[in-house]
Amino acid sequence: MRVNRISRARRRAALGLSLAALAAGATTGAGPAAAQPGAGRPRAAAAAAAECSSAYRIEQKLSTGTTWRMCWRYESKSGLVLEGISYQPPGESRPVKVLASAKLAQIHVSYDDGKHEFNDVTDYDFGSGLMNLAPGECPGGTIKTVRVPNAWDPDHPNVKGLCTTTRARGHAYRLQPDYGTKIYQAQGKDLLVYTVNKVGWYEYITEWRFQDDGTITMNVGATGGLSPEDYDAGDGRGWPLGKGAKAYATSHSHNVFWRLNFDLDGSSKANVEQYDSVISPPARGQEAPTNRTTRTKVTKELAGDAKNMRWWRVVSTAGKNKDGHARSYEIVPGATTRYPGRAFTKHDVYFTEYDKCELYASHNPRCPDGHPKSVDRWVNGQTLTHPVVWVNVGFHHIARDEDQQPMPVHWQGFSIAPRDVTAMNPLTPAALAGQNGHVEGGG
Repeated sequence: MRVNRISRARRRAALGLSLAALAAGATTGAGPAAAQPGAGRPRAAAAAAAECSSAYRIEQKLSTGTTWRMCWRYESKSGLVLEGISYQPPGESRPVKVLASAKLAQIHVSYDDGKHEFNDVTDYDFGSGLMNLAPGECPGGTIKTVRVPNAWDPDHPNVKGLCTTTRARGHAYRLQPDYGTKIYQAQGKDLLVYTVNKVGWYEYITEWRFQDDGTITMNVGATGGLSPEDYDAGDGRGWPLGKGAKAYATSHSHNVFWRLNFDLDGSSKANVEQYDSVISPPARGQEAPTNRTTRTKVTKELAGDAKNMRWWRVVSTAGKNKDGHARSYEIVPGATTRYPGRAFTKHDVYFTEYDKCELYASHNPRCPDGHPKSVDRWVNGQTLTHPVVWVNVGFHHIARDEDQQPMPVHWQGFSIAPRDVTAMNPLTPAALAGQNGHVEGGG
């Protein structure tokens, strides 16, 4: 059972936290007053970092010239919360505000035999299990000390558990015009921010990647170990591990939710649009099939399902790029296995009107009595003026021999990608800067 696993894991984690905290002697807090909800945003005219003290500010200029700025704070349930996120690529005189806040909103775990079901973020205080990071886990970066609210070891709540570093991404672009001798290419760089949190036998790596082209990728990687209590399913739902077919690991689902509160160009007011494309057979005289894309303005709260050639974007009402096009961010779903067992996991994305009490996708403890407790029930026809985006990505874990021991990381996540945030590729080399809207010959 999860209770037994939590008890043993907490005792082990508490000992590790105590030793590391005593060695570090750190006293850093969980977050300044300025970084609490509603206060962690930069002023509209500011070109500097978000409003928080230096201890809670993340500011990184990548080698390709892009600067990301944000504040961080830490809570006992979601763990790391990022606020006041802005992006300033080369050629932009001031930061472009993107998100007011971003956080993990639930990890729902349901076992295939129907005996156990958990909401790790809200029911097990996911954030309380922050783990100390070894120096080798944050290569080339900085490990920040976090004061953990409701820590497993309340006498030693200071944990060296937040890594900020940079990583190479591979090609950002490559162009060889007209097969000439000149090659334009650049290697991309990311700002990587992550923590590791332990719940039972699982250790979750919560990763935020901020790319130099303006893309933000959110991932959760599950690793750690298979729980001994998950063996011997005995009902056909498990997978045999070890010699022969005597021990079985029970299969289960991980349904991870993220909550994104946009702040495009410094305004909480935004529009949501859905795009769908339909391909028709070639008409008479045409060489190829036709593809017609239609836009639907999402004016009311929506529980959305990903389909082939369907996507959504959140559109700024307060700013445009240098071409006069409204800035927006497109939601780019990752690989997912949708779990139909609960109403709140039946959809891939939810757009809800902002409500200060709606913070977690299920078993939400912040709302008053009588207010629905899960995101599916918040979609009730309200007009969207301040949309909050909830993204659900599922993974069905059928254990294998290779999962023991320790278990390799399995990742699930998604991205938001800039669409018309800048007039051209934000990493465009100077020699190609004149090719906006047309292509010149060259070699």
